[in-house]
Amino acid sequence: MISRILPLIRIAVEHIQADVALVGAGVMGATLATLLHHLEPGFDVLVLEGLDAVAQESSAALNNAGTGHAANCELNYTPPGADGRIDLRKALAINGAFEQSLQFWAALVDSGVLPPPADLPFLQPVPHCSVVWGESDAAFLAERQRQMAMLPQFEGMAFSRDPAVLRDWLPLMMRGRHNSEPMAATRYGRGTDVDFGCLTRALFAWLVRYGAVELRLGCNVQNVQREADGTWLLTARHNSRLLKVRSRFVFLGAGGGTLPLLQRTGLKEVRGYGGFPVSGQWLVCDARDLVQGHRAKAYGKASVGAPPMSVPHLDSRWVEGRRALLFGPFAGFSGKFLKRGSRLDWPTSVRLHNLLPMVTVGAQQFHLVRYLVGQLRLGTAERLATLQRFLPTAQAQDWQLEVAGQRVQIIKQEPGRGPQLKLGTEVVTAADGSLAALLGASPGASTAVAIMEQLLQRCFPQRFRDEGWQHRLRQLVPYDPQNPGPDLAATLRRCRQRCDAVLGLHNHDAAGPTC
Repeated sequence: MISRILPLIRIAVEHIQADVALVGAGVMGATLATLLHHLEPGFDVLVLEGLDAVAQESSAALNNAGTGHAANCELNYTPPGADGRIDLRKALAINGAFEQSLQFWAALVDSGVLPPPADLPFLQPVPHCSVVWGESDAAFLAERQRQMAMLPQFEGMAFSRDPAVLRDWLPLMMRGRHNSEPMAATRYGRGTDVDFGCLTRALFAWLVRYGAVELRLGCNVQNVQREADGTWLLTARHNSRLLKVRSRFVFLGAGGGTLPLLQRTGLKEVRGYGGFPVSGQWLVCDARDLVQGHRAKAYGKASVGAPPMSVPHLDSRWVEGRRALLFGPFAGFSGKFLKRGSRLDWPTSVRLHNLLPMVTVGAQQFHLVRYLVGQLRLGTAERLATLQRFLPTAQAQDWQLEVAGQRVQIIKQEPGRGPQLKLGTEVVTAADGSLAALLGASPGASTAVAIMEQLLQRCFPQRFRDEGWQHRLRQLVPYDPQNPGPDLAATLRRCRQRCDAVLGLHNHDAAGPTC
C-alpha cells in the first residue's frame, strides 16, 4: 500500500542548464543581464526571483533614497582631513560611477531598450543641496564648495548663507524660520531623482520580451553548491516543484538574502564575512501645496555618533510618476535580512568564522548601538521635532510613517586592520571567477553599471579584454572616469551634453511632470 502512495507524493524535479544564473530580480540583476545580452548575446541567462514580481525589495522606490548618488550633496562622501582639506577621493569615484550609469541609460534609450524618460518616469532632474547649521559646519561647507567647484565634475556648485538666497533655493525650508542660528547651503543644479523600481521593471520587460533572459518568479533558491566539474548547482523551490539549475556562472544579487546563500557555497573567500541588519522608516507627505513648495534633495549632516547612512534629508521624490516629499531615514531594527524575510535571518547567519569579527565590531562601534537604541525609542513627537529642524512649519497630520527597505551592513575581517564595519557596496568573487555576490548598501543602485563592469572584468577576464567586448562596452559607456583622456573637462562636457539631451536633463531646474 505504501509503495503505491509514495510515487503520488514524490516532488517533481525540473532540471535546467544555463550559461549564467542570476539570483535576484532587482536593479543589479537587471543591469548585469542587460550588459551581458549586449556583450555576449549567445549566453543562456536564467533569472531566479523569490517574490512574485521584480524590484520588490531594495529596488522598490520607497525602499531606498531614490537619490542619483553623485556625491553632490552627501557630506559623508567628503570627510575633512587632518590638514583641513576635504578628502574628495570617494566623491570623485562615486561621481564618475554615476556618470557611467547615466551614459548606459542614455544608450538604452537611444537603442529603444528603454522608452524616453518622458514616457517612463524613472529619472527626474532635481537640484541637490547640502544644508548645515552653526558657524563651524558653515565654514566646513564653504570650504567643501570651494574645493569641489574648481573641478569639472562639480563645476557650477554654489554656496550661500544669505537668507534671501536660501529662500530662493529652499522656500519651504525657510518658511517660518528665525535667523538666530547661522544656516548655510550648497546647491548643484544637475542632480537627479531615480525610481529604481520603475527602471528595473522596464529593463526586465524588455529582456523577457526579446528572449534575452528566462525569468522565473516565485522561485526561492535554497542552496548553491559546487559540482565536481566546476559548475554550480542551484536548488530552488518553484511552486510545488524543485528546480535544479546547473550553471557555469552564478551571480548572487539578492540584496540582504545574498549573505546566507553565499555562506552555503563553501567558498573560502566568504570566511570572516558577517552582516548586521538595519531597517529604515520615512515620513511621507502627499499634501500638494507642500510637495509643490519644495523641489530639491536637501541633505543634512549626520549627528555625532550616528552612522553615515543615517544622514537626514528632505527630498522631492517621484514614486510611480507621483510626486511626494520624504524625510528621513529613521533607523529601525529587525533580525530580517529582507523586508519580507525571516526574523531568524540574522541569528542563523552567525558562524564560528564570523562570530569574533561581529562581536569585535559591536564593541568598537558601540556608539552605533546607542544610536540605534535611541532611534527605536523615538515616538511621533520626537520624529516630528527632527523634521521641524528642516521644515519649521511641519505639522504631524501632513505626514505618515512608512517602512523603508532592509539593509545588511557588511562586517568583515581585513588583513592588517582586523574586523571592520563596511558601509558601502562590495563584490565577493570565487577565485576562478565562476561566482560573484554583491553585499552591502549605498551607493549601490546608483553605481550599478560601474559595479557590474568591475564584476565582468574580474569574472570574465579573457572576454573582457576581447576587442569585441571592449567595442560594445564603449558604445554603451563611452566615458571612462579612470581614463578620461588628456582633456577631462572637454570629455566630461561632451558626455554630459549627450546624456542630458537623451534623458531629458537639459533643463535641470524645470518643474517635473504634473502628477
